[in-house]
Amino acid sequence: MTRILIIQPDTSDPLGPLGDWLTEAGAELDVRLQPDHDLPNLDGYQAVVCLGGGMGAEDDAKHPWLAGVRRLLAEAAAKNLPTLGICLGSQLLAVATGGRVEVAPDGPEVGPHLVSKKDAAWTDPLFADLPLMQDVLQFHTDAITRLPPGAELLASSPRYAHQAFRLGRCVYGVQFHIETTPAVVESWAAECPEEAEFARPGSLEHENLVTVHADIAETWRPFAHRFVKLAAGELEAAVASQRTLPLA
Repeated sequence: MTRILIIQPDTSDPLGPLGDWLTEAGAELDVRLQPDHDLPNLDGYQAVVCLGGGMGAEDDAKHPWLAGVRRLLAEAAAKNLPTLGICLGSQLLAVATGGRVEVAPDGPEVGPHLVSKKDAAWTDPLFADLPLMQDVLQFHTDAITRLPPGAELLASSPRYAHQAFRLGRCVYGVQFHIETTPAVVESWAAECPEEAEFARPGSLEHENLVTVHADIAETWRPFAHRFVKLAAGELEAAVASQRTLPLA
């Protein structure tokens, strides 16, 4: 059994259908809600997933436990342990490995969107089989403004360039959400009405969210299966990037 450590920074962003996709691919999941559950030693895990949350990646004054999450993600990256950071998780990963996260300069990015593959994605073991344009769900007010040194950019969007990246051979961050349900997004919109105003008119209506999440599942369920294969050693990791300077 492929054991995956799931770090959940916020009760508002559960593992959702991503958990189903991982388990149906053969993974055993150990979910650690923060700060209620201690973070374990990485020994005995074949992969790490860090989910999203409403706090900032460096909001240690209000959430001092974030430092421990960043340390664990930095350790996973140093060990080349297959890792996937989602939204806040990707921001924590970026900061932990030398990148920069700031308040999103062009305002929040909210609702169903498309991101597009970059050149490096076409030869990446997880991203190569994705379509050129992928359906995702956005809900963030901060953004990764500088990737970690040596990171490969895998997906981008017109407003915020750093939508997905890979560090080393198998450490990934995605700024967007693939784990949500319509109900989760509706709860975020209700709790954060000012941010929800940045969504396209009608895009957060229930029927539209149902359709979008069906499209997300079609694209990202196979991606989750490939992640489990990568963690199990059944899928070869990417060739390490030769890049040494951070991207602007």
